[in-house]
Amino acid sequence: MLFIFDMDNVLYDYHTRHRMDALTDITGLDYQDLRRRWWHDEGEWKAEAGDPDTGDEYLRRVNESFGSSITREDWVSMRKEAMVFKPEVLSAVEFATQHGQVTLLTNNGMLIGEHLAEVAPHLAPVFGNHLFATAHYGARKPDPLVYQRVLDRYGALASDTFFVDDTPENLRGANEAGITTQWFSPHDNGKTVISAMTAFLEAQP
Repeated sequence: MLFIFDMDNVLYDYHTRHRMDALTDITGLDYQDLRRRWWHDEGEWKAEAGDPDTGDEYLRRVNESFGSSITREDWVSMRKEAMVFKPEVLSAVEFATQHGQVTLLTNNGMLIGEHLAEVAPHLAPVFGNHLFATAHYGARKPDPLVYQRVLDRYGALASDTFFVDDTPENLRGANEAGITTQWFSPHDNGKTVISAMTAFLEAQP
């Protein structure tokens, strides 16, 4: 069995405005200008799909877009400080480890991908070396291709795979790949995810 978990707003609460405020302090650009310059198809979304394929090039493009000189350390720190760990949800990951392989799949570019153990330190002891950004797979959620590449990495069947994400569109992409999915709503917690995984396991032939 393979269990795939999203990171933002599942295992961590992610406060976008906190991160953007920190970027405003460094760049002098307001929220809307930051979004206009980087968070679009040719910026962050392209990076989350694996272009560029190194953290150094990612940072170069970011600084070019903002007219800034943000360091790697600052970029990682700002991302980490915008996240609040949800320990009760990690219990669901620990439950999954008793029944199969767990892996992380988060829509992020290669810079954060290279620092996931630092950005999400609570996850490393449970996930081990299985912390991945979509950039590692050369496609981003909800593209069904990214899920197929996860399956290929682990040699897993879609029918034996369970995926948790807070974004319904991402779940639809996984469904297209044949994966069983669970929406993580703002009202969900570790117990509800464990309940869904238990039902999934009990339904296996």
